Amino acid sequence: MFSLPSLEQLVAAAHVVALPMRVKFRGVLVREVMILEGPAGWCEFGPFLEYDDEESSRWLASALEAGWLGYPEPVRSRVLVNATVPAVSAEQVPAVLASFDGLATVKVKVAEAGQSMADDAARVGAVRHLLPDAKIRVDANGGWSVEQAIAALRMLNVFGLEYAEQPVAGIAEMAAVRRTLNGSVLIAADESVRKASDPLAVARAGAADLLVIKAAPLGGVRRALEIVAEAGLPAVVSSALDSSVGISTGLALAAALPELPYACGLGTVSLMAGDVTTPSLVALNGGMHVREVVADPDLLAHFAAPAQRHDWWLERLRRCHALLRQPSEW
Repeated sequence: MFSLPSLEQLVAAAHVVALPMRVKFRGVLVREVMILEGPAGWCEFGPFLEYDDEESSRWLASALEAGWLGYPEPVRSRVLVNATVPAVSAEQVPAVLASFDGLATVKVKVAEAGQSMADDAARVGAVRHLLPDAKIRVDANGGWSVEQAIAALRMLNVFGLEYAEQPVAGIAEMAAVRRTLNGSVLIAADESVRKASDPLAVARAGAADLLVIKAAPLGGVRRALEIVAEAGLPAVVSSALDSSVGISTGLALAAALPELPYACGLGTVSLMAGDVTTPSLVALNGGMHVREVVADPDLLAHFAAPAQRHDWWLERLRRCHALLRQPSEW
C-alpha cells in the first residue's frame, strides 16, 4: 500500500498533452492525456473525455499506482503485440499496416457507426489479402445487435477469425451470440469487463471465452491481475489509446500475468503522430520488451495542450482525486 498523494502534489507533477493521430481512432484525431511524474516513475491519467468522474477515478488510481507505488515483478521480459486497423476504408489498410513492425496478429475495428457490413468485410479482407498467414481478430465495441453480430461474424469468419471482441453491448446478449456461434468464433469481452459495475459478471454468465483487460479502467495493474485470477479465463491485455507512458502500464500488466496465450493490443502508439518520449514504446518484430518509459521535457512542451484544456484536465483531476479519499478503494 502507499499513501494517497495530495492534490497539490499531483497538480505540481502534471503535464497535459494533445497528441495528434495519423488516422481517426475512436472518433478522435487528437488524443489528450495527463502525464505525471511520481517517486516511482512516470504515469498517465487519460480517461476518454466522455467518461464520468466515478469511472475516471479508477484511471487515476491506476496512474497513482504506477507513479507512486510501482509495478509488480514481471514473469516475462517480452510481450507479443498485435497491430490495430481502425475503421478506415479498405484502400487505407496498407498505409495503416505500414506503421507496424512484425505483423503476426492484427485487430480490425468493425461495426463503426455509419458503415455497413460490406465495409467491414472489405477492410478485413484487405488485411487477409496483405497478410495471408496472420491471425485476425475483430473488435465491434458493442456496436451490433445480436442478430447483426451473428450474421456479421459468420460472414467475416470466411477470412479466419482468431476471436471477436465485444460484438454486442450487454452480457446477456454476449452470451446469446456465444451460444449461437457454438465455438465457431471465440468471443472476447472488453466493455463488459472494464465498464461493468461487476467485472466478473461476464465470466459467471458464460458470455465470453476470454477477457480483454485494460489496467487503467480497472484501477491499476494489481487490481487487473486479481480480476483475471478470479475470472479464470484467458486474458488479452489492451491499451486505451495511450502515450508510451500509458502503454508501459499495460505492458507491466501483460508481463506480470501468469499466462499470456494471446498477442496483446498495446501497439496503438504506432497510430499516433506524436508521443511524449523517444524512442516510443512500439512493437519491434511483433513484440515489446519490458522497459521503463521516461517522458521527454521537450516533447511535453511541444505537445502541451492549450491553456483552457490544461485547466479542464486539472479540474477533472481535482474531482477524481476527491473520490479516492479512502485508501481501501484502491
